[in-house]
Amino acid sequence: MKKTFAATLVAACALGATVSQAATPEVEALLQAAQKEGAVYSVGMPNTWANWVKTWNDLQTKYKIKTQDTDMASAEQISKFMAEGENATSDIGDVGFEFGEIAKKRGITMPYKPSTWDQIPGWAKDPDGHWCLAYTGTVAFIINKELVKDIPRTWSDLLKGTYRVSVGAVGSAAQANYSVLAAAIAFGGDEKNLNPAYDFFAKIAKQGRLSMVDPVVANLEKGEVEVGMLWDFNALNYRDQIDRNRFEVVIPSEGSVMSGYTTILNKYSKHPNAAKFTREFILSDEGQINLAGGYARPIRIDHIKLPEDVAAKMLPSEQYAKARPGKDFAAWTKTTARLSRNWQSKVSIHMKGSFTVDPQALARAVSGLLPGPLFGLCVTHRCHLLTSSPDIKGGSCH
Repeated sequence: MKKTFAATLVAACALGATVSQAATPEVEALLQAAQKEGAVYSVGMPNTWANWVKTWNDLQTKYKIKTQDTDMASAEQISKFMAEGENATSDIGDVGFEFGEIAKKRGITMPYKPSTWDQIPGWAKDPDGHWCLAYTGTVAFIINKELVKDIPRTWSDLLKGTYRVSVGAVGSAAQANYSVLAAAIAFGGDEKNLNPAYDFFAKIAKQGRLSMVDPVVANLEKGEVEVGMLWDFNALNYRDQIDRNRFEVVIPSEGSVMSGYTTILNKYSKHPNAAKFTREFILSDEGQINLAGGYARPIRIDHIKLPEDVAAKMLPSEQYAKARPGKDFAAWTKTTARLSRNWQSKVSIHMKGSFTVDPQALARAVSGLLPGPLFGLCVTHRCHLLTSSPDIKGGSCH
């Protein structure tokens, strides 16, 4: 019996050393408790995202902890934890930055501070350990070097170019919304004040260079995007997926906005030690390298040494010098509720060759509350029209 226990302890210590270069007795004890539970069930951490597949494989092969994930959005994860309560079927989730505090306030999180806690920036963690970011995303430019010869490295550079700029679906897509916030921050705005960004993009629109093409991988590959705005993890992934020699990814030097994702541990977890150990592993050197392998920028990137092939997927830390994290989430929620309408009236209205309308006016027109106007779809630009002229119904806006 003593021999069996000794062998188990040696194995646990060896496994613990993989998690941390100097595994503490507490981490070793946590690992043994996690292995007794034998499994961890996650939500929102699919194999195809952030290289979670490598993390799950490591937990299974190196630590003998069974894993299973069910993909779902941040709000869905929190709703699931709340609805199931003590009948929990999930142990750990991965939610957007702003959802960490929401989950804590809902009383559904279990605190745990990993052994690497001190290397996580203060802004990226809850003081009591209820949530902590594992990786970040920062708004970046992706530039097609075959179409753009003078690479823009600042927001101001964008005003000087002749190329078209693609932002995405402002008002409905979080990535596009944060791109607007990033521009606002660069020119002195914030979550409450996007006017500097509206002024900036209006100038590009007046030049006829604001593109309606969404900067997704298919459009990038077809050469329909000259300069696009994306989260860095998407931009770097698309670059390598298509041709890294064809694209360059840049964090604008005047400033940008940073967000990220945090693990949340279910207060009612049936495998609490396995959930805690999973966070421990994710925040370890090995777990952070796994994330970087999936283009997710590790929160501890300045404290770990990435293998050369993984480091090649990342941008140098100097580019992030003026990127700052999102701050006032309450204000940002209110701002985004008005973003679509403000973008229409302050930016899109200046786009050459296109019509824009107040969405509420459009809704009233369609429902018959306004007399006269006809509603049509511009087949050239896919833009909605509201006009009293029957000539453009289903036709072109110019």
